[in-house]
Amino acid sequence: MTTDAAPERVTLADIAAEAGVSLATISKVLNGRSDVAATTRARVEHVLAERGYRRRGGGRSEARAELIELVFHELDPIWSMEVIDGVESVAKEHGLSVVLTVSGTRHSPDPDWVEGVMRRRPVGVVLVFSDLAPEHHEQLNSRAIPFVIVDPAGDPSPDVPSVGSANWSGGLAATRHLIELGHRRIAAITGPADMMCSLARIDGYRSAMNSAGLPIDEDRIRFGDFHVSGGRDRARELLDAPASERPTAIFAGSDMQALGVLEAARERGIRVPEDLSVVGYDDIPLARWLTPKLTTVHQPLRRMGEEAARLAIRLAEDPLEAGAATPRMDLATSLVVRDSTAPPA
Repeated sequence: MTTDAAPERVTLADIAAEAGVSLATISKVLNGRSDVAATTRARVEHVLAERGYRRRGGGRSEARAELIELVFHELDPIWSMEVIDGVESVAKEHGLSVVLTVSGTRHSPDPDWVEGVMRRRPVGVVLVFSDLAPEHHEQLNSRAIPFVIVDPAGDPSPDVPSVGSANWSGGLAATRHLIELGHRRIAAITGPADMMCSLARIDGYRSAMNSAGLPIDEDRIRFGDFHVSGGRDRARELLDAPASERPTAIFAGSDMQALGVLEAARERGIRVPEDLSVVGYDDIPLARWLTPKLTTVHQPLRRMGEEAARLAIRLAEDPLEAGAATPRMDLATSLVVRDSTAPPA
């Protein structure tokens, strides 16, 4: 009779011996203390990753601060608030506070953020980024700090829990709506070319045009930055075309860019929706207060924050779940028709 032996657990003493440092130094590195030489820290982190060390426990304990850390690369006062509200509502249900951090670029937070979060020891982390560097994955995993990415701008690693939305379907629905109104010269202004959500929304636009047998003019597809200025600048380029070639409708890949399109149209005396139909994306609260009220694709930003927070808490309370199939959730989008779209003149 044979039995499978339980895998041998790596101890801090093992890590210390292999790294050639004291247990006190190991503790400092694990807790993100700054009083450790960079070369020593790198050596310890290498051994921790190589030996697959995972901190004992997990779950809600005295060792953890009773908070969720929410990290953005920038705070858009409208878009970000929807996500913040979602995370805060779930945190409140679980007796947790939320700490808000702004760090890095849209692709990942700054390296020094990782040291800070290890010191803070939150129950979990919600990141509004494309991904984390592999070494940062390991650092958080070794400290049993679960993290979830919201609305990944790129294609997150397969082992990264994430909550996004159906970007392709949103682009498809927005463009189909314009086609059904009778538009044929339809332009699209999406976000940065290196963001997966930007490309997915344009793919939806292309699919709708192809399904309707309409030619796709590549000059009518522009990449912006999801900000008002990007939408305005790209719309100026599109609307300065001769009247016979000018688009009669523009699908903007974010509501903020749609605001820029409306501004560019006003500058040129182009009426919305009489002369130009405009569709946005996100359905931020401001969309229903504009004149005209903005037709847009509803992206469930608040619910995305809620689901990400729930997932982070669940992973903290059940560490074994983190080792199972990595959760990936894409929430449905829906078209909200208001006043900024109409049949072409």
